[in-house]
Amino acid sequence: MSNSIFSGVCILDVCNLAAGPYCAKLLADLGAEVIKVEAPEGDPARRYGAFAGDKAGAERSALFLYCNTNKMGVTLNLRTATGRRLLHEMAKQADVLVEDTPPQEEKALGLDYATLRAVNPKLIVTSITPFGKTGPHSTWKAYPLNTQHAGGEGFLIPGEPTFSMFPDREPVKAGGFAGEYDTGIYGASASAAALYERTASGQGQHIDVSGQEVQLQLNRMSLIKLTAEDTHLTRAGRGYEFGGIFKAKNGYVIVRPTEDNHFESLLKVVDDPALKDEKFKARAGRLQHGPELNKILARWLAGQDKEDFYLKIGGSGCPAGYFAAPEDLVKSPQLKHRKFFTEIDHPEAGRFLYPTVPYKMPASPARYDRPAPLLGQHNAAIFCDRLGLSRAELVQLRQTGVI
Repeated sequence: MSNSIFSGVCILDVCNLAAGPYCAKLLADLGAEVIKVEAPEGDPARRYGAFAGDKAGAERSALFLYCNTNKMGVTLNLRTATGRRLLHEMAKQADVLVEDTPPQEEKALGLDYATLRAVNPKLIVTSITPFGKTGPHSTWKAYPLNTQHAGGEGFLIPGEPTFSMFPDREPVKAGGFAGEYDTGIYGASASAAALYERTASGQGQHIDVSGQEVQLQLNRMSLIKLTAEDTHLTRAGRGYEFGGIFKAKNGYVIVRPTEDNHFESLLKVVDDPALKDEKFKARAGRLQHGPELNKILARWLAGQDKEDFYLKIGGSGCPAGYFAAPEDLVKSPQLKHRKFFTEIDHPEAGRFLYPTVPYKMPASPARYDRPAPLLGQHNAAIFCDRLGLSRAELVQLRQTGVI
């Protein structure tokens, strides 16, 4: 699309799972041509469920399908000299290369910045790793769970009042690949900034993204409180003295009657005489008797429909909301009006609704004109049509395990 922001920008995505692929996907949504480079066995994300139609398969993983829309796809064995040479030929024509290779392996795979810079001085290389490319922990292996805990998030969830309601509950992992998507956002933002800078300098640069530091950035308030106030937040003390998350009849709601006017509004909706006790009238009393107040709220809310409660209290002046399940979101009239979901047809997985972008830019709209690639789908288009290999050479590459 000629009116897309990154139209004409070519990006190589040499990443697995979620953080790096999501980084590249965000740029693809805005018009960049993204070529995903996978090992011949495929990105491990292809083996992650859930699967379309509950039928496992390399082309049916919801994680892979979502993180790789709008991309072309090739296979390359970078442990072979020919595979590395072909990658470098692609890099000569690229603007950005996103990679997530551990630093101890990058040189052997031809993905170290010194090598890539020699291939293409204008290339922007965005490296996304758990702890960054430098430092004593740079070579440590980590799953998303490890990175989130290394960044402090695991220490802080579940927070109050969930913790006070379930005091024996262990720390929990954030849902899905939430931390990885956060890292991908930072990687995409930095890559976009580097592309802008390159218009002035004419040179590429190396962007070194640390997943741990992304989590620390998101949890910066706990660090500020520790350094500025000597307040040590824990999951047992991160939250509110009263109010918070409560179980409703069909899900969960959150209520935060922090100020007196909030609480007065809450009393108009919650029909329980116990809340009108004099000890709850002032904020000081609610702070002192927070656990008792929460028991009353929990008892009443347990019999309420989450959406009905939200509609009742939404205009009252008391901060509140309900926790939307995936089904709620797909059926949401607001998201339907905003056209947040779009249908994408995949040749093997089928036709499904996919989330789009959380903003509107009419002059440069996001695009969704290509489903996630089949494994090696564009080998011929890239290696033959662009790099000049013959069809016979392509067959030989396949026979020798290069693609």
